[in-house]
Amino acid sequence: MPILKLASHSLHYQLDGPTGAPTLLLSNSLGTTLDMWRPQLAALSRHYRVLRYDTRGHGASTASAACRLADLAGDAMSLLDALDIERAHFCGISMGGLTGLWLGVHAPERLQCLIVSNSAAKIGASEAWRQRAAQVRAEGLAALAASAHQRWFSADFCVQAPDIVEQARAWLAATSPGGYAACCEALADADLRADLPRIAAPTLLIAGQLDPVTTAAEAEAMAATIPQARLALLPASHLSNLEAPLAFEQAVLAFLDAR
Repeated sequence: MPILKLASHSLHYQLDGPTGAPTLLLSNSLGTTLDMWRPQLAALSRHYRVLRYDTRGHGASTASAACRLADLAGDAMSLLDALDIERAHFCGISMGGLTGLWLGVHAPERLQCLIVSNSAAKIGASEAWRQRAAQVRAEGLAALAASAHQRWFSADFCVQAPDIVEQARAWLAATSPGGYAACCEALADADLRADLPRIAAPTLLIAGQLDPVTTAAEAEAMAATIPQARLALLPASHLSNLEAPLAFEQAVLAFLDAR
């Protein structure tokens, strides 16, 4: 199991695809793992060197006591540095998408293009994230895992694909409470709304038409602000790559192949 050891924590990562191909870096959402990308892995790794990693405190990556959005983006850059990758295509969902936006603003030299799915420049209310962090530190993740499907998937999908829903709940339940809480606090402080016009990388924004967490309207607003942005709307809720896997895959590949 490949592990990158950093000063305060370690990162678990996986590399798939042909050596020498352009790198596509994938960043998971809050409460999931690098396994969330399995529906797209076969197609993406045919022509790209796919680099997946568990966000700190998730999956097999260890947690740090605290972190900011800049630290989460720093983890992505540390992986690229450790693997001698100067620039990469980037795709992230939710918190992973916000990580990508930070890179687009502050580290444009590391990006070939940017794909931001089911995300926003400011996700949710700061106080709500702080309250969730305190709750998780006090009570653990069992209650959140039990209700995660209501935030992540449409009601119809929960009936149609119970195995996928249960797998997603299991990822959340197995997440480090301290690591999850630290990421919540990073999200509480993260606000890139004023910085979006600075993103120069070609950008694809993917939104779920049924997403109650980061809405299609928020994606449309970002598309109007980021200079080289285009928008793809999918028939899905918040974890759109799991609920609409083929449509997600097609949108990503069409964008990448046009670069």
